[in-house]
Amino acid sequence: MVAIVDVEKCTGCETCVGICPAEAIRMEGDKAVIDIDLCVDCESCVDECPAEAISME
Repeated sequence: MVAIVDVEKCTGCETCVGICPAEAIRMEGDKAVIDIDLCVDCESCVDECPAEAISME
C-alpha cells in the first residue's frame, strides 16, 4: 500500500507535508506529491488531510 494524492481534491494547504514523519511529501506548484520510495505507509497524511485528497492504494 502507498499513499496517493488526488490532485483534483488537493487544496495545497501543506498539512500533509508537516505531518509526514518520513518527509516523503513535497509541494510541486500548489499540489502535494508523495515520494513512494520514502513513504512508510503510516497513513498520517490520510488521517490529517482536511480535503480528504490522500488515500491508500
